[in-house]
Amino acid sequence: MTDEFELREATAADRSYVRTLLEREGLPSSDVGESPARFYVAVEGSDAVGVGGIEAYGDCGLLRSVVVEAAARGEGTGAALCDALEARARDAGVETLYLLTTTAAPFFADRGYAETPRTDVPEAVARTAEFEDLCPDAATCMKKSL
Repeated sequence: MTDEFELREATAADRSYVRTLLEREGLPSSDVGESPARFYVAVEGSDAVGVGGIEAYGDCGLLRSVVVEAAARGEGTGAALCDALEARARDAGVETLYLLTTTAAPFFADRGYAETPRTDVPEAVARTAEFEDLCPDAATCMKKSL
């Protein structure tokens, strides 16, 4: 599949799907619909194949909640989804994306993200619910220059 999907901004009708997919993968979902994140849904044909979110704070941003449906894994969907989300962030003026992960550091490292101390994260990102409340302190913090 790789890049054969449409990335569209999640609507109010998509919130249940976004929450369900995040919960299934053990990712924070309590703030879906309340956070400043723009969530996106990757759709192939009539099937949703993944989700991801971006919170933009000027020239820095937070990549969050990137998940691909199990049936679409191993086909390059995750990499293509990240590419599409990064393009959206870049279009919004983001120059550096940060993320937290407990399970996918190797995947993101392969995508050009590098580990960085939480203390080096800009205040706007460090004050997000993801950093302050939703992700454990043991999560790996990573960044990528766009």
